[in-house]
Amino acid sequence: RMKSPAHRTRDIERQAGYLKPEHCAPPPPRSGSDTMWFIRDGCGIVCGVITWFLVFYAEFVVVFVMLLPAKNMAYSLFNGVIFNGLAFLALASHAKAMCTDPGAVPKGNATKEFIESLQLKPGQVVYKCPKCCSIKPDRAHHCSCMCCKRCIKKMDHHCPWVNNCVGENNQKYFVLFTMYIALISFHALIMAAFHFVFCFDQDWTKCSYFSPPATVIFLILLCFEGLLFLIFTAVMFGTQVHSICSDETGIEQLKKEERRWAKKSKWMNMKVVFGHPFSIAWLSPFVAPDHGKADVYQYIV
Repeated sequence: RMKSPAHRTRDIERQAGYLKPEHCAPPPPRSGSDTMWFIRDGCGIVCGVITWFLVFYAEFVVVFVMLLPAKNMAYSLFNGVIFNGLAFLALASHAKAMCTDPGAVPKGNATKEFIESLQLKPGQVVYKCPKCCSIKPDRAHHCSCMCCKRCIKKMDHHCPWVNNCVGENNQKYFVLFTMYIALISFHALIMAAFHFVFCFDQDWTKCSYFSPPATVIFLILLCFEGLLFLIFTAVMFGTQVHSICSDETGIEQLKKEERRWAKKSKWMNMKVVFGHPFSIAWLSPFVAPDHGKADVYQYIV
């Protein structure tokens, strides 16, 4: 018999009596709240290191190739403060996105004791993930890669560049990361263009501490890096903002899941991710979003 589209988008949908909790091992003891979240995935760690290396390379070229040799102190100071400030916020956002629990559902909680604690009424339905043996909240999905190995609440996608899933608890930091990387990429491209013009008008030996061939190579590599990451992160930032405003994660859009949650305004959806109420803290990776009375995704539907 053919399954309906709604059933194809969920892992398993069963009555509580058929969950077979005896097949699930007791959940592992919860670690302390001060334990840092970190995915031990070789590929993700390499991607994260590459990200930091590319930002530091851009810092080197901007500071030592373009700004310090410039004769206009005000120009160097102004652009140096802006670029380094944005780069610091980008790396801080990356670190927070990587080391924040994205909303992981406890593994192995589909035990008899846990199911009894839900106090299910006759006819109520719960979802169980057969991969991590957990009772899933609504809108949670199991990470398909082999590194997270658990269900993530409101999971959007797994991003190797932050070595983590993007979910309910760290989406703010991922959006800030893409925004700040796009801004420093654009800023670096503008400065590189001005520096090329400046060097062509003067003696190349007077516009850089390095030899003319080395200066050209540094600038070309920076332009290539800046253009590539500007396009990539700007598209990702726009995609994330659209996903937040429509209150539909990337996985839900990909699977074309039927909307079964209350529809909210775009502004309310933004506040659910970045915090209540609107403030300058929305732009800070050091302030955890205050979800206030945001919807809680229940285990029972």
